[in-house]
Amino acid sequence: MNHETPWLGLAGGAAGPRHAILSYHQTTRIPPRGTPCRSLMLPPWRFALQLRTLKALGWRGLSMRDLEPYLRGEKAGKVFGITIDDGYVNNHTHALPVLRALGFTATAFIVTAQIGGSNVWDHAHGVPPTPLMGADHLRDWLAAGMEIGAHTRNHANLNLCDDATARDEIAGSKQDLEALLGIEVRSFCYPYGEHRAEHAQMVREAGYATGTTIISSRTRADDDPMRLPRISVHLQGSLPLVVAQVTTDHEDWRTARPKRRGQPNTRWSQGKPMGSPLKMS
Repeated sequence: MNHETPWLGLAGGAAGPRHAILSYHQTTRIPPRGTPCRSLMLPPWRFALQLRTLKALGWRGLSMRDLEPYLRGEKAGKVFGITIDDGYVNNHTHALPVLRALGFTATAFIVTAQIGGSNVWDHAHGVPPTPLMGADHLRDWLAAGMEIGAHTRNHANLNLCDDATARDEIAGSKQDLEALLGIEVRSFCYPYGEHRAEHAQMVREAGYATGTTIISSRTRADDDPMRLPRISVHLQGSLPLVVAQVTTDHEDWRTARPKRRGQPNTRWSQGKPMGSPLKMS
């Protein structure tokens, strides 16, 4: 895989297997309408139904670590990635039992300065304070066969950081987790999806195997592993939609439509920062 391959339009897409990487946030009781970031909160029963349906259709959900050989073309199969951003306690409570029962694995991306803390980066936006997993929760997550990945130290918008701060946020979060848990941290996720090409290089230099964004499509053979796309699962997304996003090229077709080509979370934004600060991740 060419690490330096630029993001291409669909017309120039590479052949080969494509894999959806789903992005979840909270599995919890849904707050009242009008609550900021409400769309990123999913009732536990909806999370379970989506994954059980995909399993019934013959698909298997994998952490980024377990998905790596499929992304490299070393393995083939009906698999998709499961990522859960920020590391909320409600995912330990509600998502972990579902994953274990199905035999799936998932990656939880952790904000290391807030282990055992709260989603402080969201508070100014009016998002309700929500507990984050502590060290014991993270060890339980690992013991169940799941993966822990890094999400910077402070949920930093890297595009607003100077280079020294960005390097510290990227490499430091890996160091924090490895020191705390005694594991190798292979997977990184850009907060808000926001990053530039130099940040992807920092992720590579820090020793990660993959970096994930919020570019909404399935992966392709020519994707830079430091800038992999993910498909966000939203409260308003129906079960048939999620199934189509995993099992077909629906999301590539949707984001390739001319009216969407200039939007920053699509592949058509070649050479531009990925993501939007208005999308909490």
